[in-house]
Amino acid sequence: MSAYTSKTGVTSILKSFSSADRERAKAAAVNKVRFATPKEKGLLESVRAAQGGNFHLVKEFSYYLLEADLDDDEVLQIMKDGRKIVHSLTPDFANVVEALLSFNWRKRSPDVIKAYTEFSIDIMVAHNTYIPIGISKCIVHWIPGDLHAADWVNGCPAEGTRTELKTVHDILNRILTAVPMSFDVVIDSISSKFPYFKKPAHVTAGYLYNVLWLIEYKPVIEELVLQLVLQKLLILDVNAPRDEIVETEEDEDKMDEDGVFTIDDIPTDTVVKQPKDSVHPIGHTLDTCLSMLYKFVDSRFQSEFSEDKRWAANNFFRTLLYIFDEVLLPSHNTHHVQFFIFQVCSIRPTYSELFLSSLWLKVQNPNVSAIIRHAAVGYMASYLARAKFVPLGTIKLYLNELSNWANSYIGDSDQYSSQNGSLKANMVFFSVCQSIFYLIAFRAKDLTKDLHFLQLLPLSRIAMSHLNPLRYCLPAVATAFAGVTRTHQLAYCHTVLERNARRKLATVYGHDKAMPEETLETFFPFDPYLLKLSNKYIEPNYLVYKAHDMDECAATETFRRKRGDSEMVEEDDFILADKRQKMNEVSKSQEFDKHFHFGTSPGFNS
Repeated sequence: MSAYTSKTGVTSILKSFSSADRERAKAAAVNKVRFATPKEKGLLESVRAAQGGNFHLVKEFSYYLLEADLDDDEVLQIMKDGRKIVHSLTPDFANVVEALLSFNWRKRSPDVIKAYTEFSIDIMVAHNTYIPIGISKCIVHWIPGDLHAADWVNGCPAEGTRTELKTVHDILNRILTAVPMSFDVVIDSISSKFPYFKKPAHVTAGYLYNVLWLIEYKPVIEELVLQLVLQKLLILDVNAPRDEIVETEEDEDKMDEDGVFTIDDIPTDTVVKQPKDSVHPIGHTLDTCLSMLYKFVDSRFQSEFSEDKRWAANNFFRTLLYIFDEVLLPSHNTHHVQFFIFQVCSIRPTYSELFLSSLWLKVQNPNVSAIIRHAAVGYMASYLARAKFVPLGTIKLYLNELSNWANSYIGDSDQYSSQNGSLKANMVFFSVCQSIFYLIAFRAKDLTKDLHFLQLLPLSRIAMSHLNPLRYCLPAVATAFAGVTRTHQLAYCHTVLERNARRKLATVYGHDKAMPEETLETFFPFDPYLLKLSNKYIEPNYLVYKAHDMDECAATETFRRKRGDSEMVEEDDFILADKRQKMNEVSKSQEFDKHFHFGTSPGFNS
């Protein structure tokens, strides 16, 4: 045992080293194996090592980029290094490239943002295999956070948010300009990233804001983008049916009434009620998005056109009409999205004429499926009835066309006594007839000013034909039509209605259904608009139903509604809608002609 004893007599267990021993220790430390961190190696050295076959450093550097909290200087240096070797970053380096493109640069300095922009564009231009990754990383910035509602008011971003988003759109614009083949990737990415329909309203509206922004600088893809937008809005629409919106608002109003208290010192006339947004959550999302869509459409149709702008506007309308044919016309039981074509047609009379002409051509074409022809007739009737801007002459024109077509159909069917008279075999004919009855009942106030025109229509022959179209019409439409025609001695249909009612009794009671089996499934797409925020674009051009000659048409007495101790007739109420469809608790025989779901409403409900 060896030990070092000091002069003080204290023995130390530590060895004393001479200067030579210290030099030997230093040399040994230098020769020891050390592992450099990914930060020390850097992007350039990691890629160089991988090109020699060692991908371990690249893998570690990818993890480092994803996990480390880098400052602006470090990010700036890494992006500059990436641009130096951009052509070397082949698909073998997909992990490290994805990590570089995943940087959250939005809160960084302007130099970092510029460096990221240049690198992302260079890498996608040099290697098109990275385009899906790069575009996806850009579009994900379009989606507002669930907690960022304050930055998005009615779908409009705050100034700071818009500045950040402008960088994203600048990158996309440069990519789409440099690599035209990336358009399909953008469409696919927009579709896959579209927010779930139950997300908060500001999330979906903020995403839609960015989608419409894309169209502004790349109008070449507006058809595909708008078609995608309407498909996504349809999902919102079918999940926000009219009855649920009305029920939610009634519950909200009831809660407000239950919570109201009065203060004697405050006069009631000083209380001002502020308009509310839709309280139905999905309905509110749809309302905000449609308001943005209407505003976008208005911006594309300027009041004063140069020749070039007029041509561009007309081309845009043709695009919208094509999208309507492809997306909305075949869709069943929509509620509000279809009003976008109503708003577009209100801009110029020419657009309205083209829309009606397009629908009428489909109705007459036997090569078009019966379902599409049935839907086209419903759109025609509802549009002609509700659009204030449609001249009375146009209504008469199409009423005459519809009547002549129905009359010719009856004449052709008379030649074949054994022809099938079922609803399925003659659905288009019954749809046309119901549209005639509906138009005359709805616009009776205007049409009866020219009784000579109505007398020239073959109304009696149509209503009394052996195909019996009144049997398949909705009872409210048939009854209203019969009341108008009897008042003005145009046709006498009540005998037919009574006979049809007796024939329907067995169907109603025997099958325990509120609706008879053989009733035409009716869709009047422009029923009253219930969304409050976007209604300002629709209301000025929308005609509200007013009953014609209430004292003479006794049939409409069944459409009165009690509120408290008094009775009143709602302006837009042709039939009472049972908004919750609780038909099982009501006597079928007494309530049949009163209660109909909004989806089968003939368009007179408020």
